[in-house]
Amino acid sequence: MSPPMPPSTSIELVEYGPARSVPLPDAVGRALAAGRIVDAAPDPYAPGNWSLRATSNVGAISVQVPGYSAALTLRITPKVPVARLFFLLGYSLDPVRNWREGPVEVAEHRDLLPALAHAMERHVDRALRRGLLQGYRVTEETSLVVRGRIREADQFRRHFGAPLPVEVVYDEFGVDIAENQLLRTAVERLLRLPGVPAEVRRRLLHQRARLVDATPVVRGRPLPDWQPSRLNSRYHQALRLARVILDDWSAEHHAGGLHIDGFLFDMNKLFEDFVTVALREALRGAGRTARLQDAHHLDEAAAIRMRPDFVLYGAAGDPCAVVDAKYKAEKRGGFPDADLYQMLAYCTALGLPEGHLVYAKGNAPHAAHEIRNAGIVIHQHALDLDQDPDGLLADVATVAAQLAL
Repeated sequence: MSPPMPPSTSIELVEYGPARSVPLPDAVGRALAAGRIVDAAPDPYAPGNWSLRATSNVGAISVQVPGYSAALTLRITPKVPVARLFFLLGYSLDPVRNWREGPVEVAEHRDLLPALAHAMERHVDRALRRGLLQGYRVTEETSLVVRGRIREADQFRRHFGAPLPVEVVYDEFGVDIAENQLLRTAVERLLRLPGVPAEVRRRLLHQRARLVDATPVVRGRPLPDWQPSRLNSRYHQALRLARVILDDWSAEHHAGGLHIDGFLFDMNKLFEDFVTVALREALRGAGRTARLQDAHHLDEAAAIRMRPDFVLYGAAGDPCAVVDAKYKAEKRGGFPDADLYQMLAYCTALGLPEGHLVYAKGNAPHAAHEIRNAGIVIHQHALDLDQDPDGLLADVATVAAQLAL
């Protein structure tokens, strides 16, 4: 039988920190392991306990177990300061504006989720200062009057030739458009998450009231598309952050009768996005083209697929540099050899004499390995995330300069 959960269970872990042994119902431990939220396994030395170790996911989730009045709250703190994490995120979303022009102050929040909720509320408030954006939305409905265009196929299928009602489609002007729908849905999502401070929650409720005429997106349905333009420019930062909240980094599902709800950042993906976008920006205007997550094949039969994080192409369209970003710190024995083997495969398939691995931190800023009998040199670069944004971007520019040689 699973052990009882304390009335107010709260577990604190640190990203890639040491494992903790905690009393947990078996159903919760299995759900955490199955969802790959943390590394979770029964503790062989403490019956009824589970050993939990955080990996690259940071954030907070709550687990509601049937039969228990209180939910289990699991918080995973990132190793980098929250303000630095938001710089990485902001630069990845919008390297031109999002991190330099009026950044939202999040340093007052030590935990990720309160900072995320605070940032979203501030961005929504700025977007709506001049009122809700209005535009045209394609509307399909059954009507007693003809408006717009009759959907003939639906009319015959649903009404068998009867003149009324009429299946019509038309463009409706108003505030119920994709931009406002995304903002409202993101606000609704944050209001359901654990750990949002009361004052931030109050302000989010105010923003939801302002967006009341926008239809929230039903979970499981595709998010509406929006296109950046001059007319919606004041919404851009809020919309990009909303997509982060509503995309796959959210954790919300049912597992074995459990309800898991929360928000998690994958630091692996966040670091990869930052490095590739920053390299692309550093090489912009150099007469080359950068492609992120570029698909290639290792073998002639095109059966073995590979997808380097970053491939740089020359003016003639041939690959001239390849990069893979790895969010891991160098250990005493160095970086994992498997990363070198992977990069060797990339260089071989792309016909390149050099490849570049970029890590989050290392004992030295640069190392190079010449591969025997291959004529290939693999470079390992290390970026120190603890420094200020200008210093970090300067280090990325140094790596970019080696790619352009």
